[in-house]
Amino acid sequence: MELTSEQQRLRNAFREFADAHIVPYANAWDRTEVMPAEIVRQLADKGYLGAVLPSDRGGAGFSMIEFGLLNEELGRACSSIRSLLTVHSMVALTIWRWGSEAQKAQWLEKLGRGQAIAAFALTEPEAGSDAREIRTTAVISDDDFLLSGHKKWITFAQIADLFLVFASSQRGPCAFLLERNTPGLVISPIHGMLGTRASMMAELHLEQCRIPRQNMVGAPGFGLSHIASSALDCGRYSVAWGCVGIAQACLESCLQYTGQRKQFGALLRDHQLIQRMIAQIVVGVKAARLLCYHAGQLKDAGDPASMIETSMAKYFACKATAKIAQDAVQMHGANGCSSEYPAERFYRDAKIMEIIEGSNEIQEITIAQSACQEVANSAAIVK
Repeated sequence: MELTSEQQRLRNAFREFADAHIVPYANAWDRTEVMPAEIVRQLADKGYLGAVLPSDRGGAGFSMIEFGLLNEELGRACSSIRSLLTVHSMVALTIWRWGSEAQKAQWLEKLGRGQAIAAFALTEPEAGSDAREIRTTAVISDDDFLLSGHKKWITFAQIADLFLVFASSQRGPCAFLLERNTPGLVISPIHGMLGTRASMMAELHLEQCRIPRQNMVGAPGFGLSHIASSALDCGRYSVAWGCVGIAQACLESCLQYTGQRKQFGALLRDHQLIQRMIAQIVVGVKAARLLCYHAGQLKDAGDPASMIETSMAKYFACKATAKIAQDAVQMHGANGCSSEYPAERFYRDAKIMEIIEGSNEIQEITIAQSACQEVANSAAIVK
């Protein structure tokens, strides 16, 4: 795929920003497990936190291809900062698509300009891939809802101002906007994660959190089938592109390292086994990027097939990147196991990508079921 001149300009700008403001500090953020407020402010100042929102709502008005390119460059620099873009965009896009006019007026410009940070609160200790098992409840009380439950692994919950919380109600699964200062909400930081360590995860403990009925997003009963589904589609797309970024970072790191390191009297890159690994990385990066491009084109065209193509892109990109990161560590040898080199961070972050926003196994089920349905539809047409 050939980028337009504007898309190429934006890609260059994204890369320059990442190289100047993120790459030099990513390892330190990973070690301290903290994302400094300053880099979040810089993202906001650039308009990147409003990437998915139209300009008249305080956003940058990027196309989905441009949003993808942003995710690639941020993912290349630091998966934790990319994960902020992911969850923040998921919530912003949800309010834009499903929110009431009052919700849009209250939140979209703040989210688009980075004046408020949003987090996506679906996962629970007993509900991960099977979101139907969520146990957080929403009970009607006068003109309000009372939310009670326990959310876990919530990315950037340590600093979020607004949470999109999913709960069960008498009328089915629902989604709600929950503000950080709501009485009854307790936020407990999570530390010691394998990867994306600076994504400032936390648990949410909700004890009779009273929120007005108008904080419900969309219609009751549509929390999972429509709202969570469309938000997770955005998340998968972001993660897929982020994987391309990790893979590209691995490639660049390996080319630099093997061009300097000598073994057996020759540069590593001159050894055929190393050349084979580099060749496989190059092909994997390009293949993953093309699948992401294709999904983005379909999204920009409004094609409903974009959802399954996004699942395919996420599935392939995650698996390819996990192997690429493994090979990157291997090429670096013992240095690849040291925090002095970014390869070990890429390796840890790549593994996380195979789990979040729908694990590899969930994507396999989705892709297989889609293929079977396509065959069944074709057979029905022939009859």
